Amino acid sequence: MMSYDTWKQLAATASVKLVQDGMVVGLGTGSTAAFMIHALAQRIQEGLRIVGAVASSQASQDLAAQLSIPLTDLETHPELDLYIDGTDEIDPQLRLLKGGGGALLREKILATSSKRFIVIADSSKRVAQLGQNFAVPVETVPFALTPVRKRLESLEAVVSVRKRGDSTFITENGNIILDCVFPNAVANPEDMDARMQSIVGVIETGFFLHLAQQAFIGGPDGVTVLA
Repeated sequence: MMSYDTWKQLAATASVKLVQDGMVVGLGTGSTAAFMIHALAQRIQEGLRIVGAVASSQASQDLAAQLSIPLTDLETHPELDLYIDGTDEIDPQLRLLKGGGGALLREKILATSSKRFIVIADSSKRVAQLGQNFAVPVETVPFALTPVRKRLESLEAVVSVRKRGDSTFITENGNIILDCVFPNAVANPEDMDARMQSIVGVIETGFFLHLAQQAFIGGPDGVTVLA
């Protein structure tokens, strides 16, 4: 049986075939996105010429630089042609739950600054309802930690402050992440996202709703394209 990594690699390799000469490309964050960055570097070595790539995290930027992918930023190129990123969960409507790597705010900025957002994943990430297997991350201003936490708990979430080792995880934007577990998943992501976004002190949530145009899903039968 193929491994999840092989499936991720299949999806990642298929997605970079969409990259064309002259494009500005957004690079996602996480293990599947890392395969995509490697696949993009391979295409550049074979002659593809992109204007530049904007990374959603320092880790992705460092990897792209190591692989000689030309880098740019949103100051220079505020609109991307294509953004490719992984996901923690994807439902039948292409609604996503992201942010397991802690880069959800920058990822959403790139997704909404791009003409096309393509999601890549292995088949284990397909779910009937968001919040089924992963917590919903909520990036929050540290000053507002306790009031935001209480408001999130009033939405029937089991809330924990994300840690890295013994320390509180701090995003590249200087914020914290509150991970919200919903024991019965999230029946209405649009409503839940709106409720979370209305809490003062919340910067962004891990719900990526109606943003992805296509999904490349790697699995035992190869790559399935969802649209």
